[in-house]
Amino acid sequence: MATSTSIENAETSQFSVPEGAIPDTIVADIERVGRILSEARSAVNQVIMGIDRVVEDTLVTLLSGGHVLLIGVPGLGKTKLVSTLGVVFGLDERRIQCTPDLMPADILGSEVLEESDKGKRSFRFIEGPVFCQLLMADEINRASPRTQSALLQAMQEQRISVAGKYHDLPSPFHVLATQNPLEQEGTYPLPEAQLDRFFMQIDVGYPDADAERRVLIDTTGAIEAKPTAVMSAEDLMAAQRLVRHVPVGNNVVEAILKLVRSGRPESSDLDSVRQHVSWGPGPRASQALMLGVRARAVLDNRLAPNVDDVLALAHPILRHRMALNFGARAEGIGLSQIIDQLCETIA
Repeated sequence: MATSTSIENAETSQFSVPEGAIPDTIVADIERVGRILSEARSAVNQVIMGIDRVVEDTLVTLLSGGHVLLIGVPGLGKTKLVSTLGVVFGLDERRIQCTPDLMPADILGSEVLEESDKGKRSFRFIEGPVFCQLLMADEINRASPRTQSALLQAMQEQRISVAGKYHDLPSPFHVLATQNPLEQEGTYPLPEAQLDRFFMQIDVGYPDADAERRVLIDTTGAIEAKPTAVMSAEDLMAAQRLVRHVPVGNNVVEAILKLVRSGRPESSDLDSVRQHVSWGPGPRASQALMLGVRARAVLDNRLAPNVDDVLALAHPILRHRMALNFGARAEGIGLSQIIDQLCETIA
């Protein structure tokens, strides 16, 4: 899929980053990728209205090469967001509807026995829907633990194993899963190991009155806005490489370390954390914050991140990597309160 801003391959991408790039080259690349990402964000916002912060956090996750868990009640545009991102970024997008009877083979694929014209039998692997660049797992908590775990290797290693053989997944590969916080009967909570594989947990709320008014007018008329392609998969991968070249100041690094380590009961100076947190965020949270603040700076066309980026990403990156104990739940204390207190230590 080619547009005026899309590139045929990563090597010729207009913002590709060679190894050992000099700072001047990085500055020019950040300016170019900032402009094209601004176009991409505008293209998404033409279709997805009223959840600008959700769109921003999702774009940060894609730039960081991560996966997203979207949590919200039905009808907020979670499914439409995924399909829109697939078009705007030129990604091969597929969707699976998670149900209790969904099997791992329904996601990964399976081997079938075939017989040739000469009577020779052999197994052939038939790819499942996971072989795409943008996979939407709708209502992931309705799938059984066995099926949920089938995504674990794909999300972490970008490959799967079937019948003892490895099969590489396409690049880039992103999982955008949705979860309904209502109607918990017949659902299976995601295990901590799989939750930690999600770069962000984004809570999708209701739009404000002005945004909902725009939704009513723009989506119920004779003509409805359609997403348009702005980037290609190669452009996205080049932008992901650029993100890893963005310099991070020592003050930002120290803020990330202090934020994450203060969330662990064993090393925190906060009484509320020691009393109410069962387990805190691990090193993967620190890694996610480092990549996230870089991606957020590039998305805003800035040359380097700052502490405000850390504060902005603290909630979606930490909320699914911490757990409260029974005492905190009994007292009505939520994770948002704890994370707010952590943010105050670096503000």
